[in-house]
Amino acid sequence: MSQALADELTSLLSLERLEDNLFRGQSRDIGTRYVFGGQVLGQALAAAQQTVDDARIAHSLHGYFLRAGDINAPIVYQVERLRDGHSFSSRRVLAIQHGQPILNGSISFQIDEPGFEHQLSMPEVPGPDDLEPPATISPEELAQLPEKLQRWLTRRGPFEFRPVYPRDELRPSKRPPYQHVWFRLGGHASDDARLQRAMLAYASDFHLIGTATLPHGISYLSHEVQMASLDHALWFHRPFRVDEWLLYSCDSPSAQGARGLARGMIFARDGRLVASTAQEGLLRMHRPG
Repeated sequence: MSQALADELTSLLSLERLEDNLFRGQSRDIGTRYVFGGQVLGQALAAAQQTVDDARIAHSLHGYFLRAGDINAPIVYQVERLRDGHSFSSRRVLAIQHGQPILNGSISFQIDEPGFEHQLSMPEVPGPDDLEPPATISPEELAQLPEKLQRWLTRRGPFEFRPVYPRDELRPSKRPPYQHVWFRLGGHASDDARLQRAMLAYASDFHLIGTATLPHGISYLSHEVQMASLDHALWFHRPFRVDEWLLYSCDSPSAQGARGLARGMIFARDGRLVASTAQEGLLRMHRPG
């Protein structure tokens, strides 16, 4: 089952080429009300990567989510080739559904070249083998949730997660705005570095904005809370494999104006910092009356 889900993700990120700069991707219903933002990010990156030569590697992605995506319709990705310089290439990607843009993204590529090296150290946390998978919700509690949330919570995805500080999402307590989560693809992935980067873009949308909810005792299961990703940034630093354990270390420096900001660092198990992320999301409280 795990390998089948990994293969399904590979297929999801393998886009159909319609024209030189036009691609089409399908959507997967993972139980969320709308298309999962990580899917759109991964597919946008996959589309842009098909318009540069193999010597140029994606090093940064910046995207704005403009509209919620329809899980029952394909998404068309229009790539604009902004510049191909001696060392860098720039691409703009517009994700379109039902004739309207749902994501506006910019992706930068660079040839591999040597340079200065430094990084922050990986936090000292228990390893994934010392942690249990997240606890499942009891059938009685599950039955009280909306059908979509039931599907989200019971449907297995391609990635497995092991939080260092587990939290009861139905009864969230207030705690400091940081968390550490080990994750990896459940099955084997191709050695294709482009596919690996697209898969990491997909996974990077998990847990990030949720970090901004931690000090407030709310979660995505709270009925009175509206949450949505507004933008997403991702920087690739060093080689990695998504089918090996990675540590997602997230913090949230601020929440204000119905928005929350979260930052993340992704480490390989040997301590190498392989990627960094940032995201601002909508955190809106619907109060009675």
